[in-house]
Amino acid sequence: MKADAASTPPKQLGLWRKSLNARTALLYLFPSILLFSVFIFYPMFRTIYLSFFLTDQQGAAALFVGFENYTYLFESREFRNSIKATVLFVLYTVPTGVIIALFLALIANEKLKGIGFFRTVYSSTMGISVAASSVVWLFLFHPSIGMFNRLLNVMNLPGVQWLLDPDWALVSISISTIWMNIGFSFLILLGGLQNIDEYLYESAKIDGAGYWYQLRRITIPMLSPTLFFIITISLINAFQTFGQVDILTKGGPSQATNLIVYSIYREAFVNYQFGTASAQAVFLFICILIVTILQFKLGEKKVHYQ
Repeated sequence: MKADAASTPPKQLGLWRKSLNARTALLYLFPSILLFSVFIFYPMFRTIYLSFFLTDQQGAAALFVGFENYTYLFESREFRNSIKATVLFVLYTVPTGVIIALFLALIANEKLKGIGFFRTVYSSTMGISVAASSVVWLFLFHPSIGMFNRLLNVMNLPGVQWLLDPDWALVSISISTIWMNIGFSFLILLGGLQNIDEYLYESAKIDGAGYWYQLRRITIPMLSPTLFFIITISLINAFQTFGQVDILTKGGPSQATNLIVYSIYREAFVNYQFGTASAQAVFLFICILIVTILQFKLGEKKVHYQ
């Protein structure tokens, strides 16, 4: 008995010492865990919880309805229009934005005199807020004093109601969004280009490879991790676009620009239907999650890591 009693404390002490690293890691992670819990995990689980309830005007759960909020959404013509507008918006903005940013980065990566000025200009949109950019585009799209209609008038073409015509409103929002996001994509791609080893290009030139061959066989494969990152971030940002829609069109005309995020805002803070707004938010979260998983499953296979 004395031997058993004497052997117990050392075992407990050993377990305590063995968990020292885990306890130290938890101590360092505690601030992050606390912040994520308050600003991400709690709102996320609260949103999922509210999506199964009808709520009062203060957002408190009033009546459990199960999946009826989701059923209502998919039977709603407005919500189906929001899905269609969001998908079109993603298709308009992501490929076009990445291609333009890559083109500008390739130009800015050349060793030309004064290229630093153009690098600053190309990346300048990154330093302008969405609100300020939207006000600028509001004037550019103006039907009578806007620059675009003036250019059309110079070419003897009829003016376009950029933000008032349902056929043009989503295109107009997409153009402004591409311009706003292009600075960030440009900077990241330029950094990726400048990290490619010059030795590869010198070897290719010695072998007689032309510019397009180098672009196809060296630049794009070596830049593929950066391109993968930019495409993933652009997809997620496109699904979450809100500011320019609120300032330029407020979801109109005829709900042509009523993207899902703006639809969530209207449902929650205009119609005070927090239950259906939460259901929309959960649906959007699942969409982004699926797109991101597909991007990693399909896109990452073509990424070349050095």
